[in-house]
Amino acid sequence: MHPPSADDWFRKVYDDHHAQVLGYCLRRAAPDPEAATAETFLVVWRRRDELRSREDMLPWLYGTARRVLANQRRGRSRMMRLTTRLRWTPSREEPAPEAVVVRREQDRQVVDALSRLLPADREVIRLTVWEELSRSQVGDILGCSDRAVTMRLHRAVRRLERELHLTSHRTRARALAPKTEATND
Repeated sequence: MHPPSADDWFRKVYDDHHAQVLGYCLRRAAPDPEAATAETFLVVWRRRDELRSREDMLPWLYGTARRVLANQRRGRSRMMRLTTRLRWTPSREEPAPEAVVVRREQDRQVVDALSRLLPADREVIRLTVWEELSRSQVGDILGCSDRAVTMRLHRAVRRLERELHLTSHRTRARALAPKTEATND
């Protein structure tokens, strides 16, 4: 006779002990006993190859459930502390509508100027500024040294500044251009 497959073994352990593990979690007034039970059996599933040789699974399951419950309690405690801290953090006032409009226009100008750069310049700026990666992480992605990333970023930022400068000149020129009225002859 062949030993049961890992799936069959797990199914048997689950069928034999699910009610007992759930009862264990319920008796300990777990905030979410079903989740704790499910997480306990997830550990069993992940470690099924090493656990198949165990004779008596129930003590091991109880020990695992105990650790899962402790992790749940620590997580809830951290969440409560964070919620309390956030409750006492003063909220920022909403900006005035004028500031929002100006900020959106500035953001649009930056995005437009960025789109006019070469793809390599856009990528190095996005990785360092938007994704907040370090020079060495960007170097790993781009396949170059930290120093090369620094140089590429410096050049890309200079090009972006030029584009933004040109954009502001174009915007001012349009605003200052005399308005021509259509005449009906």
